[in-house]
Amino acid sequence: MKENGKNEKQKQITTDSKYIQQHMANERTLLAWIRTGIAIIGVGFLVTNLHFTMKSSLTKLGDILANIIGVASVVLGIITIVVAIITYIQKVNAINNQTFRAPRHTIILLGIFVIIAVVFGIYFAIL
Repeated sequence: MKENGKNEKQKQITTDSKYIQQHMANERTLLAWIRTGIAIIGVGFLVTNLHFTMKSSLTKLGDILANIIGVASVVLGIITIVVAIITYIQKVNAINNQTFRAPRHTIILLGIFVIIAVVFGIYFAIL
């Protein structure tokens, strides 16, 4: 009889499999950022559509502001998704090389999102 160990294929441990929990957390973070980007794009469409369906309050300044917010939201949403993908790839390499450091850029990006939310608030206050 042959030994079980010789008959079975030896499992090859990859670098990714050593840090499976970190990689899965990184993937969840990527998906959360993608959802955030899609939500930002949706808010842009929502603001533009709400503005132009409210015929009684159309002003030239309001039209321009609604268009700027709509375009800026779409652009910001796309940038968010692209940055999320780039960050994901960088984190995969950092996790595998054990050189991961907590990102400070994320805090700055979230601060920008807060500023945009304030702009949306001002826009709705003007209406």
